[in-house]
Amino acid sequence: MSEVLLEVQQVTKRFGGFQALSEVSLTIHAGERFGLIGPNGSGKTTLINCISGVLRPDAGRIRFRGLDITAWPAHRRTRLGLVRTFQIPRPFMSMTVLQNLAVPLEYAAGHADAGAQAWRLLEQLRLADKAHLRPAELTQIDLRKLELARAVAARPVLLMADEVMAGLSSGEVDEVLAILFALNAQGIAIVMIEHIMRAVMRFSERIAVLDAGVRIAEGTPEEIASNRDVEAAYLGV
Repeated sequence: MSEVLLEVQQVTKRFGGFQALSEVSLTIHAGERFGLIGPNGSGKTTLINCISGVLRPDAGRIRFRGLDITAWPAHRRTRLGLVRTFQIPRPFMSMTVLQNLAVPLEYAAGHADAGAQAWRLLEQLRLADKAHLRPAELTQIDLRKLELARAVAARPVLLMADEVMAGLSSGEVDEVLAILFALNAQGIAIVMIEHIMRAVMRFSERIAVLDAGVRIAEGTPEEIASNRDVEAAYLGV
């Protein structure tokens, strides 16, 4: 097994009287493809927000690359290589696709030659022919690709892809999957948070399942598919 990259240690998060996460623990290894699934409201996005620095946990610790980052702001985590996408793409609407990539390249990754690097990313994410369009002119899949490209521009060691396939057709899902496999082949560990089960099962080496803020299962896709607790969480059996 490769080195441990991310350790989530008994993370708990409350919103008033509602407990969104209850002592959740996860371990992600360098270069791993990891799936995070669960019914709506299970705490997936809350967990990702705690890991990325959007939220602070009420209890527990988060370690990344051997450092305790529990209290770090989001931008420091990004510069360390911990990067996430958002369920709803958040591009700069007044900028072109190419300009949207120049911002994270210059700020998060510190590239002097941001323009050339942005072109390489656009080619890799299959967006080069849309470089001079603005986000309002893009299709849904191209917006998803742009969200991924902006995340990759920050040079992630670990990329948390939060429902990047939502609303896409079957063929478009396969296209995004191919991109994620290619990014992982470059050495980027990827956590896929997704409701499209065939995509998660095909992509992931290990999967963790949340239900009502609790991790109820973890294992290979085959183990998760045959787990009765997972079946009950999804089907109410």
